[in-house]
Amino acid sequence: MGPSDVVILVPVLRRPHRVHPLLESLAANTPEPHRVLFLCSPDDEAEIEAVRSSGADYLICKPWMPGDYARKINHGYHHSTEPLIFLGADDLKFHPDWLPNALARLTETIHVVGTNDLGNKRVMAGIHSTHTLLTRVYADKHGTIDQRETILHEGYEHCFTDDEFIHTARARQMFAFAPDSIVEHLHPNWNKAEWDDVYSIADQSLQKGRRLFNRRRQLWVRRYPYARRIGR
Repeated sequence: MGPSDVVILVPVLRRPHRVHPLLESLAANTPEPHRVLFLCSPDDEAEIEAVRSSGADYLICKPWMPGDYARKINHGYHHSTEPLIFLGADDLKFHPDWLPNALARLTETIHVVGTNDLGNKRVMAGIHSTHTLLTRVYADKHGTIDQRETILHEGYEHCFTDDEFIHTARARQMFAFAPDSIVEHLHPNWNKAEWDDVYSIADQSLQKGRRLFNRRRQLWVRRYPYARRIGR
């Protein structure tokens, strides 16, 4: 790999205390060339100051509203140039060799690689991913099921954003799981973090997200016969 071949997109909201641990974890376990790009909300002053003080790159996105994570990811994609993109978050702990182990799964046909978050049962079964490596080629040429040059569908308030992304990549037979690429999700569901208001906002979107996912699922099921064999 060359300089900054991978951009790690990190949407953030009201968790300034997570900036330093995340960067420390990345620095300790990612000797390969990479760039971290934080994606901030304009009125989130404490978060912006924490990111600015860290010296990391950041962008100011639109004010928060439902669908914030997907919008920030898409904004980061459109304002970066690296050939590889990692869909990150601030509640992650990177383990040794996470990046080379994910890169090893990329091929001429595999452009989306799921990492092991050590928490979600579907992730550990190899059929889902919460934090994922993808090629810019995939985003540029394929995108979501109905919009090229877009990584995540912005219609979800939060929950099921990753489900659509992974189901679509699997339907296209362009997804692989890397069980040895460990990017641990420090989420309260796995007793690895304290619950906060940001988790509450996400949790409240579960039922709306499920309904939207079930409606949009027909888009990739109709287009790709393999998708009919993919369950939740």
